[in-house]
Amino acid sequence: MRARAVLASANAGKLRELASLLAPAAVELRSAADFDVPTPEETGRTFLENALLKARNASSVTGLPAIGDDSGLVVPALGGAPGIYSARFAGPDASAADNNAKLVAALDGVADRRAHFYCALVFLERPDDPVPLIATGAWHGEIVDRPRGGHGFGYDPHFFVPELKATAAELAPEVKNARSHRGLAARALASQLAEAPGP
Repeated sequence: MRARAVLASANAGKLRELASLLAPAAVELRSAADFDVPTPEETGRTFLENALLKARNASSVTGLPAIGDDSGLVVPALGGAPGIYSARFAGPDASAADNNAKLVAALDGVADRRAHFYCALVFLERPDDPVPLIATGAWHGEIVDRPRGGHGFGYDPHFFVPELKATAAELAPEVKNARSHRGLAARALASQLAEAPGP
């Protein structure tokens, strides 16, 4: 139906996850890096605003339908941080290790370790699409100080899921995709794509 779309991200981990999750909707997902799409300034105040901003930018540059993803970690004890700043929590050029180190330090001595990952996904047929498809998902867990596991990316080694007795980074990809915030949002989006009429 929609044979090709661009993911408004150069993050290889996100591309792998979403390409797999959206496969049932017959979407061939390409990375923004394949088209040299410049990264827009994320000026939104919510995950959804930033997802829309990224999708509009990618669609405008490539002329293709676009999927925008904005996701991150929300920690109530830190007032919702890192939130929309998850990828740059420790600074604009921060690595995942930098962000994780800041997170663990911020929670030093804090008893409340509850956290959840949140994902907003949007699909646009074109930059000025007035009716974007929108899907969201949340995955609840808690933060642990010591990193565990070699799968995943970002905060996964510190995000512990009590019912699975494992961090997100210890889960096989298929197990993670079945439960994660991005998995929930992607399946909801795939369902909408499958039901939507063609352009």
